[in-house]
Formats: sequence, C-alpha cells, structure tokens
Amino acid sequence: MRFALLCAAVLAAAPALAEEVVASNGNDSVRLSNAPCTNQQVLNLLEPKLRPALRDASAVVQGQLFKACWVVHGDAAHLLYEDGDQGLIPLADFKIPKSA
Repeated sequence: MRFALLCAAVLAAAPALAEEVVASNGNDSVRLSNAPCTNQQVLNLLEPKLRPALRDASAVVQGQLFKACWVVHGDAAHLLYEDGDQGLIPLADFKIPKSA
C-alpha cells in the first residue's frame, strides 16, 4: 500500500501550522487541521501503527463536503479521503483563514 509507505516516511520535523489552514481554488477548498484524524472510514484504510501520524481535514468540491485525513509529504499535504481517493496540495497554497 503506497499510502502506508508514505505515512511511514513522513518527516519528523513538519512545518508548524496554525490550528487550521485553508487552500482555495474558486469555490472549492481544502481545510487542514492540526487535530488528530478521527474519521473512522479513513483510519480503517490504514494499518493501526500509521494512524497516529494523520491529522484531520475536509474538502468542499462543487458544493459537496468530503472528510479526509492528511500528512506532510515533503512540501505538500498528502490527503486520503473516505472513499480511498488521494491528493497532494503544496503547503504553500494554504493560508490561515480570516476570522469570522
């Protein structure tokens, strides 16, 4: 499982993040949290020893909400979604959201 190998290779010295950051492309967005991933559907896709490395995430694509978990991979966030789909987004694309 490629994602399992990626998780095992996550850098120990990940860049510091605010509690939440957001990357947007038009109306679509991905929100990364520093909180541990609690989405059981995503966690069930991984070996138990890899689960503690994942952080919580969500995405809104074409108005639909998707839950995910993520890890740092080099200079990108590697996301794993509930349906097993994966994605990479450069960390530089993420910004601290404006307070409401």
